[in-house]
Amino acid sequence: MRDGRAVPDGGGMRDGRAVPGGGGVLDALASMVGPVRRLVPVTRGYTHNTRVIAILGDGRSVFAKQAVDAETATWLREEHAMYTALDGRPFVARVLGWADGVRPLLVLEDLSDAVWPPPWDRARIEAVLATLGEVAGIEVPVGLPRLTDGERPDEGWQSVVADPTAFLSLGLCEADWLERAGPVLCAAAMEAPLSGHGLLHGDVRSDNICFRRGSPMLIDWNLARVGNPAFDIAFWLPSLAAENGPAPDEVVPDCPAGLAAYVSGFFASRAGEPEIPHAPLVRRIQRRQLETALPWAARVLDLPAPV
Repeated sequence: MRDGRAVPDGGGMRDGRAVPGGGGVLDALASMVGPVRRLVPVTRGYTHNTRVIAILGDGRSVFAKQAVDAETATWLREEHAMYTALDGRPFVARVLGWADGVRPLLVLEDLSDAVWPPPWDRARIEAVLATLGEVAGIEVPVGLPRLTDGERPDEGWQSVVADPTAFLSLGLCEADWLERAGPVLCAAAMEAPLSGHGLLHGDVRSDNICFRRGSPMLIDWNLARVGNPAFDIAFWLPSLAAENGPAPDEVVPDCPAGLAAYVSGFFASRAGEPEIPHAPLVRRIQRRQLETALPWAARVLDLPAPV
């Protein structure tokens, strides 16, 4: 799996400014959706894609994102493939245009007017859980990678134990706590049940969730995988808690301990690493999720609280 988990592109937050140098996007958009009056940059997000709201000549608006290099081009093609496979589902945005090439461009319906959490309440939490259950039951698109084709479940904690410097620099625990807890976390993560036949979004977090007429919608599908549906829920729970929602084990008391260990290890092995130059906010959000994922893993494994 990519280090870019927790790098959402956002679904359409306007900040009212014009897009500098937006001519290439504007010309491509005009060929798909008609005359464009102006472009407004989307600043919510963590990747370096170009993201804009286009105000069209007839007053309508659309959301568009364009790749800026080979890496983001691959992500955008993967995302477009998923939107195509899920066309018509109530939890995905409608695709309004697509142009492949060196810098692919994806045009979606504008979700700026949707409700973007936080805050969270029980009704919204239950709605997301129900939607993830619906996603898991959909026929998996042909050729979609399996979750188990990525890193080993214990790879995160193994790398932390092998070289704890970056992790300990976060100040979330002392070295002696890690020395005692590390082997337990590694062993538990190794048992994380990742295999399965469900469709996974792969990056569930409030940045990638909005509500339209009370129903959840999921954006940024480029990390979709095949695996255990509990994975999507387990990765969502730490961000929910970080946004003043309930603790992970309050939402899902029976979540496998191995998944809690795996999730915490994923963030533990990344949050303390140097910033990513083209995505400088990623480490910050990884740390926020680790701050709730680490105590969660300790609780379900009957470890002392991290100190």
